Amino acid sequence: MPRRIPLAARLACGLVAACASLSALAQYPSRPINLIIPLAPGTGLDVIARSYGEKLSASLGRPVVAENKPGGSQNIAINALLGAPADGHTLVVLTSGALSINPTVFKKLTYDYEKDFIPISLYLKSPFILVVNPSLPVRNVQELVAHAKQHRGKLSFSSSGQATAPHLAGEMLNQLYGLDVTHVPYKNSPQSIADVAAGVVQMAWAEAGASQALIRDGRIRALAVSSTTRLSSLPDIAPFAEAANQPGFEAVSWHALLVRAGTPADIVTRLHDEMKRIMREPDIQDRLLKIGLIPVDSPSVDGIRDYFRSEADKWGGLVKKLGLAGSQ
Repeated sequence: MPRRIPLAARLACGLVAACASLSALAQYPSRPINLIIPLAPGTGLDVIARSYGEKLSASLGRPVVAENKPGGSQNIAINALLGAPADGHTLVVLTSGALSINPTVFKKLTYDYEKDFIPISLYLKSPFILVVNPSLPVRNVQELVAHAKQHRGKLSFSSSGQATAPHLAGEMLNQLYGLDVTHVPYKNSPQSIADVAAGVVQMAWAEAGASQALIRDGRIRALAVSSTTRLSSLPDIAPFAEAANQPGFEAVSWHALLVRAGTPADIVTRLHDEMKRIMREPDIQDRLLKIGLIPVDSPSVDGIRDYFRSEADKWGGLVKKLGLAGSQ
């Protein structure tokens, strides 16, 4: 028979654990906090992370030091987090690519997004805009689909790279309507969008922040946005779900702040609450909206985990259908 642990002993163990947790929170933070950013300085992700990093520093009373570690499909940044203590003094920003696409695309990863991280905040969505070269004789989604079917195999779409969210959004369009639009991968988003304007490729799901100026100048034509809501910076562009009569359609990237698994629960709660408050501040909201991003009032930690799983199922399923599973 299993040995019964006396009630007093169990209460004592619980009290010790509670005291240890309170002690960790009382001492937190005890030194500067390292904020690891997986993209280069000056990117939208970097600008926003540094903005809330400053506010987080003010509320926690310690410097928040931003450190850019780009490359390796965000694996360099992830490995930096995993090499640090699980004490809340190292945070990492990751996107949907690392958490919902890479697990299926890569043969081997150094991390398990469910076991190795605790999500702190899911704070924004980064939508894509379906854009075409103005010479293409289409002005809405239905005309684009009809034109692509009429010119099967002759159109192409660009993206910022193989198995990125813009690439998969393009393939989602192919799958949805049975199209044969050829994917042309680029090394970065600005060049992939510039070549739509130049007519090298005919269309793309372009990052909103990188395409707004070209849309306003008439160098590319916008047909729909991939989010379920309109962008305040481009309010005339309807969501694809509405423009194409595809209820529930959403194909967005997103940004999340995470810590290592094993970080004390009270520290996780404090960081979650601080980020929720900070991301509601009007100046942060305005900054997001102006560059074509959509603020998200972060769910709970468990709610974020559920969202990660749903996104991994959606994108991972498409990766498998395209035969790209384990391709990197």
